[in-house]
Amino acid sequence: MGEMSFDFPPELRRWIEVRLAEGRYADAADYVRDLVRRDQDQASEWEEDTARVRQLIEEGEASGLSDDDPFELIDRLIARNRSEA
Repeated sequence: MGEMSFDFPPELRRWIEVRLAEGRYADAADYVRDLVRRDQDQASEWEEDTARVRQLIEEGEASGLSDDDPFELIDRLIARNRSEA
């Protein structure tokens, strides 16, 4: 990929300058690369979390429906939790 160029409003320029002054980044490009990498990591984690939730939903749907009264079920779960404590 070739070179990219960005214009930032003054508030963001000041923020970038502050981050550079902290010494963690060599230059603004280094800072932007780090932000993009962290965004990629976060997106990957989100995709993994989403896949896990979808899997749990599918398992729940596959388990079928219960004829139990939901309030009785909650009472049984609470009683079982107390007896295990």
